[in-house]
Amino acid sequence: MRKSEAEELIEQAYAAWDAEEWRRAADLYERVLAHFPDETSSAEWWYDAALGHKFLRDWDKAYELGVQAAARAPRGEGDPAFWNLGIAATIRRDWAVARDAWAGFGVRLPDGEGEIDARLGHACVRLDTDGAHEVVWIERLCPTRGRVMNVPVTGGRRYGEIVLHDGQPNGERVLDGTAFPVFDELLLFEPSELPTLQVTVAAGEPADLEALLALFADHDFGAEPASAVTMHCSCCGEGTLHKERHTPGTGAQRVSLAAPEEDARRLLDRWAGEKAIGRTWSGLEIMG
Repeated sequence: MRKSEAEELIEQAYAAWDAEEWRRAADLYERVLAHFPDETSSAEWWYDAALGHKFLRDWDKAYELGVQAAARAPRGEGDPAFWNLGIAATIRRDWAVARDAWAGFGVRLPDGEGEIDARLGHACVRLDTDGAHEVVWIERLCPTRGRVMNVPVTGGRRYGEIVLHDGQPNGERVLDGTAFPVFDELLLFEPSELPTLQVTVAAGEPADLEALLALFADHDFGAEPASAVTMHCSCCGEGTLHKERHTPGTGAQRVSLAAPEEDARRLLDRWAGEKAIGRTWSGLEIMG
């Protein structure tokens, strides 16, 4: 391939990229890179080709091209080639490459081998289930994975599942003056075995409901009152939202639970039996 032909193909790739024709753009880049892998601009072409396949959710190709892009990127300077490779390597569960990619980006993780469980604090993820969006809190396990800490209201989603998310925040939640990023989900990484239940509880005072939530949490289960769920339009949900800590209410109210049914009944009975007056439950249902 002559350089003049390569330049023409790169111009076509740029045009395809601007038109969001990701596959065509990536294919054009790859045609050029097969002949000119190490030109001055090749690092950019490798990166764009890998990114195009990321947009297409073709993770094997994103990984293959991402390795080449990262090999031509400066280490420790936050180059996005490393971040995208970290995502693709994580999806493939290639933990050695993922660890090296995060280090190349500049993320410091605890030393170790195998699956990353770094506990990097909390963030939010916008779940995406057939177009239904729900923002939930996660405990971050690595730069791109987190464990869901809410009981989702979206059908088919569960407390405790591990989701893989993008690296660019799309909104934020501010709680007690601290801003937490909201990331978009890329895929469900590991499902949860805990079913979602709903129950009606009657709490004589706020401390009664707090005790119920704490009891389920102590057993690594989830419990969340319906009053803690807030609905927002998509434009507001992708902006900055100031959140207040949920204040438990009193009286009859619906609570979502994440636990095996037998365990849920046992804990509900235990909770109700701890006080002679003021705590009852009824109507336990399996939701999914």
